[in-house]
Amino acid sequence: MKKGFTMIELIFVIVILGILAAVAIPKLAATRDDANIAKGATEVAMAVADMSSYYTAKGALGTVTAMTNVVFGGSNDLNTTGEVATYSDCITFTSVGNPANAISVEYKGSDASTVCKGIAAAAAKITGVTVEDGVPTDDANKTHTFGGSNVTWN
Repeated sequence: MKKGFTMIELIFVIVILGILAAVAIPKLAATRDDANIAKGATEVAMAVADMSSYYTAKGALGTVTAMTNVVFGGSNDLNTTGEVATYSDCITFTSVGNPANAISVEYKGSDASTVCKGIAAAAAKITGVTVEDGVPTDDANKTHTFGGSNVTWN
């Protein structure tokens, strides 16, 4: 008589592996989103702090690459009024004033991805702005002041 597994035993093993995979895969995807949200919120807070320090030291805004090591898309020079720098297609920084002495920060709306909403909520919590569904709701607290300039949270 040959030794081995019966067909029933193999089917049970496959079913158990399927159940484990069905439970584990969504948890791994959520962990990846949580990591991206944490990274994004930290980088946005770091960018605001870096811009504040740069403005305090130089008395003017400059290029994004000179002010912070956080990677942005869009314009490179926030020292020019109306220039835009975008973080991860979730948050837009626009230079305001003539000469540019403030940064307007806009979050992507409620149609944003889960990661963008999470970044908006976490970054807003760090900066003290109330956010609901990825959109700031606290009109009284949309301005955050640093280094003598105003940061407007829209």
